[in-house]
Amino acid sequence: MMDSSEQPSGQTEPAGSADGAADTGSGTETAAETPGAGTETAAETPGARLARKAHRTRLYFYAGAAVALLVYLVALVVANTGHVKVSWVFGASSVSLVWLVLIAAILGLALGMVLGALFHWRTRRPRSRGTSPPQSRGAA
Repeated sequence: MMDSSEQPSGQTEPAGSADGAADTGSGTETAAETPGAGTETAAETPGARLARKAHRTRLYFYAGAAVALLVYLVALVVANTGHVKVSWVFGASSVSLVWLVLIAAILGLALGMVLGALFHWRTRRPRSRGTSPPQSRGAA
């Protein structure tokens, strides 16, 4: 005789119910009642679907832009392999042109980010001085 918790030979248990913790005992759950059963698309509103598709399109655009930037950088390296003489205030040196261009671009990007953060910090809305910061709900 089989115990009520045993399965007949050839039948497998549903995923997640190996220990019986996820089993409700009724055995009448449908796909709509089971969380994560693929019913998200059936209940998706047209606006949510449009937002999801727009997000996917933006991700593809960013991936394409990253590939184009990488191809451009490789072409930049190949086209600028010659050495140039750089005259400093107190001396001179000879460097590869590609390194000079890449370091100048990185320094310009970093300077732009720092200046943008500084301008944002200096032009933000002033805090009100009369009120204290909000306290957490757990404090009594």
